[in-house]
Amino acid sequence: MVGTELLDATFAALADPTRRAILARLATGEATVTELAAPFAMSQPAISKHLKVLERAGLVSRGRDAQRRPCRLEARPLREATAWLADYRDYWAESYQRLDALLDELQAVDQTDSARRRSRPDGPRG
Repeated sequence: MVGTELLDATFAALADPTRRAILARLATGEATVTELAAPFAMSQPAISKHLKVLERAGLVSRGRDAQRRPCRLEARPLREATAWLADYRDYWAESYQRLDALLDELQAVDQTDSARRRSRPDGPRG
């Protein structure tokens, strides 16, 4: 898969809460389809479909250990997605810094206006 396609597949795979839960479980170590299906109210074939999506995105690989076919987490696509998101984190950090500066400026103007009102003598009363 080309970089953009891999990123698309990664985000598509991460869009589903079941797949995110599977990845969280695999982050603790290898597991079989049966082990991965245990906490969910769904069949092993349904879990296998989720695993196929994760495999296509490069997030999961399956090995062979005698009769077992353990699944394992492959973190490289997550690292690439995190790097892509980091650019936007920088954008938002800069936006928040500009907002903070604007709020500081507005607060200073408000304090100046308040001080002027307090020091102004009252006008004629009628």
